[in-house]
Amino acid sequence: MSAVTPPIDAELAAAVDLDTLRISLTHEFITECRAAAAPSPTLDDLRADGAFTIEEHLAPVSEGTADVPLLVCRPAGAVGRLPVLYYLHGGGMVMGHARQNLDYVLQLAKAVHVAVVSVEYRLAPEHPHPAALEDCLTGLTWITTHVLDLGVDPERIVLLGLSGGGALAGGLSLLLRDRLHPRPLGQMLVCPMLDDRNNTPSAAQLAHLGGWNPATNAAAWNHVLGDRRGTPAVPSYAAPARAEDVSGLPPTYLEVGAVEMLRDEVVTFATRIWSAGGDAELHVFPGGFHGFDFFVPAAVLSRDARAARLNWLRRTLATRR
Repeated sequence: MSAVTPPIDAELAAAVDLDTLRISLTHEFITECRAAAAPSPTLDDLRADGAFTIEEHLAPVSEGTADVPLLVCRPAGAVGRLPVLYYLHGGGMVMGHARQNLDYVLQLAKAVHVAVVSVEYRLAPEHPHPAALEDCLTGLTWITTHVLDLGVDPERIVLLGLSGGGALAGGLSLLLRDRLHPRPLGQMLVCPMLDDRNNTPSAAQLAHLGGWNPATNAAAWNHVLGDRRGTPAVPSYAAPARAEDVSGLPPTYLEVGAVEMLRDEVVTFATRIWSAGGDAELHVFPGGFHGFDFFVPAAVLSRDARAARLNWLRRTLATRR
């Protein structure tokens, strides 16, 4: 495979040098990143001078496992049952926390007048698969059994997963499809990790770049799956690209940059949904690298990506009122 790569968007390239973003996901690095990330932003930051009410809840689980922390956010003054954005943060399933990029998610929520529930799921390597997925399922089940207290509509829940959270959202959609309840209204998978095998053309083509590259991706999946990574033993609930059947999924928004190793697994997943008769909207942003809009939110490409997400979300919510 040639090392020639698609060009990075000029505005992004001027702001970010990917060569300086080489990540080695050792245990030491993960520990340092977790320590540096907490506890920002604060709940007061997220409340945005009273624009949102934010409550901390615990979704109980079976004895012997810690309850799942949830942040429940509602536009201030909202009445009635609101749709829900069920948010699963990024970080490769080894880093990150429920407040990470939540300020952006709340911007989405304000624009479409929905509630947000953000999940503090357990992280690998201390808690390998299926721990995080179980936490996400626990949180969602808790929402559907507390709809009156929370003032939410259980029939209008949209899953939103970024990067590693995209793997969890995709796996959760498959799990909910197979269990037949609850059924999300849609799923938004933004630069999602869908495949543990690292064997796509884009993975080979972009291996020399910094940022979230194949070496980083493989390390994250190793932490999540252990010795199972790359073997037939990996379940589709862990790596959604492994699913033999992708029919029956909710309407799906898929987004990826053209200059990131996850590109081809995301494109393939969209193609498979269409082939199975499903509803998918795919955006491949030219010149975009992994998480580009969070690095340079003011860039034209970033604003285009965020507008596309918002437009899809508006249309999806409008299908059921």
